[in-house]
Amino acid sequence: MQTFVNIFLGFFVFESVGAAPITATTVYNSEFYDIPLGELSHAFVYDENEQFNQLETEIGTALPSVIQESYSSVPLTEEPEEEASTPRLVDGSSAHGSGVLGPQTQDGFPTCLLCTCLGTTVYCDDHELNAVPPLPKKTTYFYARYNRIKKINRNDFAPLSNLKRIDLTANFISEIHEDAFRRLPQLEELVLRDNRIRQLPELPSTLRFIDVSKNRLGRKGIRNEAFK
Repeated sequence: MQTFVNIFLGFFVFESVGAAPITATTVYNSEFYDIPLGELSHAFVYDENEQFNQLETEIGTALPSVIQESYSSVPLTEEPEEEASTPRLVDGSSAHGSGVLGPQTQDGFPTCLLCTCLGTTVYCDDHELNAVPPLPKKTTYFYARYNRIKKINRNDFAPLSNLKRIDLTANFISEIHEDAFRRLPQLEELVLRDNRIRQLPELPSTLRFIDVSKNRLGRKGIRNEAFK
């Protein structure tokens, strides 16, 4: 009896398996379909450019743009630095010499950088000078008005053989060396107006004009035969 039941169940399972539908792969050919795309339940629009743009945007967002720089394979050579040298002036002379800009002043600057030089004329007006600055040897006219010069030394103008006019108006000059002007062979005009001078030094015979007004000259301030 048990054997009969097992045979019956086996036969039933076999029949069930054989009755199951076989799933076959279906090939769709668009030539046999007359249904418009608009009537499809899931209509879609395929745009190749849109997908490409979207793909490009996604890639650009995920990967930052990298700008590649081209480098030359030739090794760079550093240019040799120019050696520090003594500055040269307009005429090629040194700042320590007596070129166009003259020798250095007590502040370390060539006179014509501190003052204004036009040709052979030097203008040092209103520069708060405490002394006569070193001047170019070819100076002909010198103006140092409205400064704080207190004293004229013996050698302030000694090497200036071409000097014709000196104007030291409105300084604090109270002392002038005896030989400060005497050794100037071409001095013609001397202006010492508005200072504190008490006595005039010896003057050169070439002098044609002098202004010593508004000073402190007394009877003994001008020696005998001073203007002989």
